Amino acid sequence: MEHRPINLSQKLALFCDQWSPKVIAEMNEIQFKLAKLEGEFEWHRHAGTDEAFLVLDGELTLEFRDGRVKLAPGELYVVKKGVEHLPRADSLCHVLVIEPRGVINTGEEVTERTAESDVWI
Repeated sequence: MEHRPINLSQKLALFCDQWSPKVIAEMNEIQFKLAKLEGEFEWHRHAGTDEAFLVLDGELTLEFRDGRVKLAPGELYVVKKGVEHLPRADSLCHVLVIEPRGVINTGEEVTERTAESDVWI
């Protein structure tokens, strides 16, 4: 068995597509996913799970029906299950998303922005 750390910068260099989280690690069915975000996503919710966003580079705004939270590099926010939210990045942003295996990025609805889940890099 090889014991090597996961280099986030190296993993981020492996893909260019936006709003398509890529799995880099898994622990007890919780996946750690890297994503590149720019622009506005869409309103959605995850009825059965919380979803955590850790900003690595850039800035991310999470819009809610009753407010918003802005995240800078090094800041983490957990969106509670069932809470409708809309992620937005005015310029390119790199995030680490932490959520259970199999979570669909668009929540309960499949749309043209739905990314394939469980894609490892």
